Amino acid sequence: MTKLLEWLFGVSLVLAAWAVVSFDLLKLRLPQSYREAAWPMPLYLLVSFGCYSLGTVGYRVATFNDCDEASAELLGQIQEAKQDLRKKGLKI
Repeated sequence: MTKLLEWLFGVSLVLAAWAVVSFDLLKLRLPQSYREAAWPMPLYLLVSFGCYSLGTVGYRVATFNDCDEASAELLGQIQEAKQDLRKKGLKI
């Protein structure tokens, strides 16, 4: 099972549970307060997912490792390219 199918399966289960509670599809006779609490739940989940995503991206950016060796190699390659272009007559 691919990751996409796993996520779609999970989302469909949550959506089905939400629909059962919100619209009383199985005639469970749940109190009205349950339906009122369940109605805005997709919005709360969406906002929570957005906050989690922002936090994860922020953490990964804050803890991103510098690649000093790769940086030095790239600067060397840039210098070589500039020298090669100067030899060919390009003014930089």
